[in-house]
Amino acid sequence: MNAEPDKTSMGERPTPDRMLHAGSEGEITAEDLVLASGRDVNEKTLAWAEARMAKKGRRTSMDELLP
Repeated sequence: MNAEPDKTSMGERPTPDRMLHAGSEGEITAEDLVLASGRDVNEKTLAWAEARMAKKGRRTSMDELLP
């Protein structure tokens, strides 16, 4: 077993906050919404997500699904 940490490891130090949070730097997509809802991505669920985002807005649609 290799005792050396890999390039992404911080060893015994806490992981920096910037590495823990993915954030939403880009625009929320229908696929993002479907995946956040726990559904499979297919034509029907993508249509559901598009309709939900059109009605409630992208951010609100996602915020309602996440804790």
